[in-house]
Amino acid sequence: MTDNVIQPRDAATADGSAPVRTGIYANTTLVVLFMSLAGLSFAVLQSLVAPALPAIARDVHSSVSSISWVLTAYLLSAAVTTPILGRLGDIAGKRRILLVVLVIVAAGTLLAALSSTLTVLIIARAVQGVGGAILPLSIGIVRDELPRHRVGVSIGLLSAILGIGGGLGIVLAGPIVDHLSWEWLFWIPLMVVLVALVGVAIGVPESPVRTPARLDLLGAFTLSTSLVCLLLGVSKGREWGWGSGTIIGLLVIAAVALVAFVLIELRMHEPLVDLRLMKHRGVWATDLAGLCYGFAMFGLFLLIPMLLELPAITGYGFGKTVSGAGLFLLPAAAMMLVFGPLSGLLSHRFGPKIPLVGGALLLTIGFAIPAVDHGSTGLLLASVFIIGAGVGLAFAAMANAIVEAVPIHHTAEATSVNAIIRTVGGSIGVAVVAAVIAANTTAQGLPTEHAFMSAFWVCTAVGVLAIIASLAVPSKRRLHDEALATGVEDIDARDDALAAESQEASDRNR
Repeated sequence: MTDNVIQPRDAATADGSAPVRTGIYANTTLVVLFMSLAGLSFAVLQSLVAPALPAIARDVHSSVSSISWVLTAYLLSAAVTTPILGRLGDIAGKRRILLVVLVIVAAGTLLAALSSTLTVLIIARAVQGVGGAILPLSIGIVRDELPRHRVGVSIGLLSAILGIGGGLGIVLAGPIVDHLSWEWLFWIPLMVVLVALVGVAIGVPESPVRTPARLDLLGAFTLSTSLVCLLLGVSKGREWGWGSGTIIGLLVIAAVALVAFVLIELRMHEPLVDLRLMKHRGVWATDLAGLCYGFAMFGLFLLIPMLLELPAITGYGFGKTVSGAGLFLLPAAAMMLVFGPLSGLLSHRFGPKIPLVGGALLLTIGFAIPAVDHGSTGLLLASVFIIGAGVGLAFAAMANAIVEAVPIHHTAEATSVNAIIRTVGGSIGVAVVAAVIAANTTAQGLPTEHAFMSAFWVCTAVGVLAIIASLAVPSKRRLHDEALATGVEDIDARDDALAAESQEASDRNR
């Protein structure tokens, strides 16, 4: 089938588990394009402000510690709202919720561009964080709307966009601030959000797969409490002191709230997150891998630019500008763009385990290179290329593994959980890397060479953990059998049947 051929579409029965033919597929290329733009805007907004924080702090008359809330507010909001909005997408319609999310992100981005005080900017960033639900909702729409042979590659592209946007944010921040102003860090993404909003409204049909249910408000509250306390404790641990009563209290509350959430969800008839799905290897192993990749992504974004920007007089730095150092991350974005769709093809043909293991191997090798020798820009570039390829393979494979492992009416919910876990992994990565760097500084306050070697080895060890988690993911055959056992219909056979019906109808019309 080509993109422009009208194809049968499925709609869910009352329980969302047995789709039947009711309509037509939309233009798949446009669907993926508009949702890719939406995902790109969120990913860019996530990282774009990080290199520009000193410039923003000067303009809004803020201290370094206070300006960090611009990042923290975004991560906290994304972690809290993603599972709730993902579940609402399964209940009320993924396109409908995606449109609401894009409107909210656009409003938050506009507010950030117009803000002149730190308080307003932090509020705007918290509003933008709602965009964390864009990727899970988009993946759910792809699974519901696209023909089977396009699902893997499309999910691969959407997943790769997350890494690509993060890399582009780091790369573009310097030139934008240098030649325009920090406000343009929000004006430019706002244009992308608005284009995506119009595109989704016009070119993306409403998903027919829904799960009639009520939103689990108690579960949402306990999960939000746990995530807020955990991420706040991890992100502010070094600044407030890991042994301080505040940090210890936050982490204890996070643990207690998490236990309460698990107990509540196991007793709920319509839970926010169906934790019973976590007993399947295809889910928990993929989520563990996601934790590792979230850690590694932020390790890459922090360590390589920091090392490149150190003065050359240190003997191990390279004296690059912020803009020049950011350009070194472009190869990673390019590799993600190439290897994301490739991972989708491999997942469709061989199952997600092979690209997931391959990605973890590349990730480990990519961090091991600068851990052993980081004396030239050529070695750092090689590391960036390899890590970018590994992340591209893995992000797409993780999304496809989740999609294959859960019932169709839990797609947005399950991919939301994976997205949250990657966010938690990223926050832990930032905290750990920052702690390693801070523990090894010169009398002038500059990181020592040993600090970078230690941090690269830590990321290498996380890569090894990602390999172990990836090896635990079931093979394609076993994943298929496990999926059927949890209620996932045989979508390969279903789409083959629908394609045959479409061809018969076309023959009759002739």
